[in-house]
Amino acid sequence: MKNIILLISLATTIISCSQNDEDDPIEETIYGTWKLIETYNGSGANNSQWKTIDDGYIYTFKKDNTFSSNRFNECSEGTFEINDSNLILKFNCIEFNTGIEPSPGVFIENYAFGENYLFLTPTYLNCDEGCSNKFEKIKLNN
Repeated sequence: MKNIILLISLATTIISCSQNDEDDPIEETIYGTWKLIETYNGSGANNSQWKTIDDGYIYTFKKDNTFSSNRFNECSEGTFEINDSNLILKFNCIEFNTGIEPSPGVFIENYAFGENYLFLTPTYLNCDEGCSNKFEKIKLNN
């Protein structure tokens, strides 16, 4: 009799846990593949808006803190770290330098999640009235 009560209790716990998992919001995590879909450039009160990007670049962030990207032709891989609200991207190609980053091959972005999007705001650009990039999580067909 004790075994039946234990089985019923265990089954009830498993069912309630699986139902709760379905109701949980999507976990906000950097890991996965993200595609640039919109950019924002604050250029005055009337011209500040999000602009759709048709063929945006992609970042893939892995749990071993490496990433790959098609953003630059000259270099496509590196390592990343997260420090407070900063995402630090370190491209690992020798002598890679675009001229816009303060240290060669290192890009620091403020990051935030919202409405299932990843927002990256470059700290290395002079955006007096704001600029940001909106990324959508995608699945790649392998």
